[in-house]
Amino acid sequence: MEEQIIKTEYSDVMQKSYIDYAMSVIIARALPDVRDGLKPVQRRTLYDMHELGIRYDKPYRKCARIVGDTMGKYHPHGDSSIYEALVVMAQNFKKGQPLVDGHGNFGSIEGDGAAAMRYTEARLQKITQEVYLADLDKNVVDFGPNFDETEKEPLVLPVKVPNLLLNGAEGIAVGMATSIPPHNLGEIIEAEKAFLKNPDITTEELMQYIQGPDFPTGGIVVDKDQLLEIYKTGVGKIKLRGKVEVEQVKGGKERIVITEIPYTMVGANIGKFLNDIGNLVETRKAPDIVDISNQSSKDGIRIVLELKKNADTNQIINMLYKKTKLEDTFGMNMLAVANGKPETMGLRTVIEHHLDFQYEITTRKYKTLLEKELDKKEIQEGLIKACDVIDLIIEILRGSKNIKEAKACLVSGETGNIKFKSQASKKAAAQLKFTERQSTAILEMRLYKLIGLEIEALLKEHEATLINIAKYEEILSNHSAMTKVIRKELDNIKKAYAMPRKTVIENGVEAVYEEKKVEEQEVVFLMDRFGYAKTIDTTIYERNKEAADSENKHVFTCMNTDKICLFTDNGTMHMVKVLDLPYGKFRDKGIPVDNVSNFNSSEEQIIFTAPLKELNDKYLIFTTKYGMMKKVMGTEFEVSKRTIAATKLNEGDKLCTILTEPLVLISEGMSREAFSLAGIYGPEKVNLLSLVSLCHRMVLTMEYGEDEMLLA
Repeated sequence: MEEQIIKTEYSDVMQKSYIDYAMSVIIARALPDVRDGLKPVQRRTLYDMHELGIRYDKPYRKCARIVGDTMGKYHPHGDSSIYEALVVMAQNFKKGQPLVDGHGNFGSIEGDGAAAMRYTEARLQKITQEVYLADLDKNVVDFGPNFDETEKEPLVLPVKVPNLLLNGAEGIAVGMATSIPPHNLGEIIEAEKAFLKNPDITTEELMQYIQGPDFPTGGIVVDKDQLLEIYKTGVGKIKLRGKVEVEQVKGGKERIVITEIPYTMVGANIGKFLNDIGNLVETRKAPDIVDISNQSSKDGIRIVLELKKNADTNQIINMLYKKTKLEDTFGMNMLAVANGKPETMGLRTVIEHHLDFQYEITTRKYKTLLEKELDKKEIQEGLIKACDVIDLIIEILRGSKNIKEAKACLVSGETGNIKFKSQASKKAAAQLKFTERQSTAILEMRLYKLIGLEIEALLKEHEATLINIAKYEEILSNHSAMTKVIRKELDNIKKAYAMPRKTVIENGVEAVYEEKKVEEQEVVFLMDRFGYAKTIDTTIYERNKEAADSENKHVFTCMNTDKICLFTDNGTMHMVKVLDLPYGKFRDKGIPVDNVSNFNSSEEQIIFTAPLKELNDKYLIFTTKYGMMKKVMGTEFEVSKRTIAATKLNEGDKLCTILTEPLVLISEGMSREAFSLAGIYGPEKVNLLSLVSLCHRMVLTMEYGEDEMLLA
């Protein structure tokens, strides 16, 4: 067959290719299915553990074994994604109901990562085995080929509870993302039962059973009145707070103890929260906090803030809500794959999709069970009938040359090649009409089955089979009977696995915090040659003046409400608030100015510092390495930005000095006469060589670090 070149618009090819890629990421990687609430990597990992026999009542197996098997059979997208999914499913501080029982270091709530997969072990939880993976052998879900078509994998797991709500989900796809909080198992089961009772139930009525999210970290949801609208649309922001307790200690003091954190703080954000409190203390916004300690353990969160005597505890708690992540928002977007397409759903839609799925898998389950019972019935009836004519069957077997002849006689009454003792036996044998299955069972039947008790047991088994057939047919033909079965399963799951709610849902009072006005006072700014800065009291400076001046490169007096201007050699000006600098003892080290500004000590060098207020009525004279000069009014630097370009520089040029006093021009052979450069030249840059020539070979003396530069 000859090859043909297909001409098409390039943009159309790119558009189609990108859409195919996006849908692949959305459906096959990033978003959970609304039916089982699992992403493909989670589904494949759980199914692989099920196939490997790593049940809840079996020994743990190495995670590396699980990851390798899953990657080789079902999920060829790398071991890291599989192991990360496995770890998260085992973390009880991230999942409302962990699906994996982990053994070893599986990380911590404070952001510590799990150990390598070669060190950790895992097995399925009991709920996973009984609620997520049960009935896979009963043809309840469809199976499809894996990536190389060498294995079969379930396209969805037969999960009996709405896992999308139970464990929530987080995922970033192409152009969309999902963020669903965990919920309480008992509440969502009650909501499903209410839906089964009344299919026209509203979201408002469902929320009489589901109060709201139930985060594994506890905490408080403080916008209860907003939840109804969020659950109707599936989109919105939920406001969370940590749980705070106040304890009395000796000496009439109090301490604040944080026992539960917002779900959004799980991980590295706990460390950031502690740093934020430390910064509030350092900047004197929380002077009543004297100590911070993280006493958290496996038993739970316990962050303790020790307070001064007579501290305003409520004011400090409100400040923590306003200034730290102790109060945060959880962005909710209930996006999942439904009928093969991504869809944003409200609470009612999620439950409806899951219950439709429950009816489907229950129908398929009982159809499979009915088929098995009908097969058993056929065989049992054949064996019972055979017991009644067992002497004739034995005569047929003894008179047959092979199994084929005996079977033909049992099924269709063919007696031509079989020797009988009498014509009556031959005539009776010709009337036998067993089915293929019955004849096979008769031929395979052992002699001990002819014992009286065995025949009696067979009759009882047949009665039980008939009862099961009637039961299954009733369930399949009667919608209310099937609903009753589903409701009973939900009740059993709730009884076995439901836990009390952890998160409190309420309408919280808005935290009101007003920052106290800082009492204005004069301080001394000190910065050494390494860039460590601090402020001290003027009296402390006077007592240590000689040491302060010799040990620090930049020393001046300013107000604690002022800002410090830092000019660097690349022509940049950085602004630092004095209140952001530590205030204390003379021998305190201070902090690098990099921490409180955009200054980068590895790329630039500070050449001039001054309080912003002192620059208001002065000109700044900039001088560069290549002899360029410029004057700028100090008011130009009264800006709100933390960093601005103070002056432009030519390529390779550097700012070498900045003066706020008039320059002095010295004429050769003349007495020293001062000329103000600001009075002679305008704001344009001037060349130093032209200036010297104009002044009849004058010498310009200019401060440059500790040296003097002479330009002739």
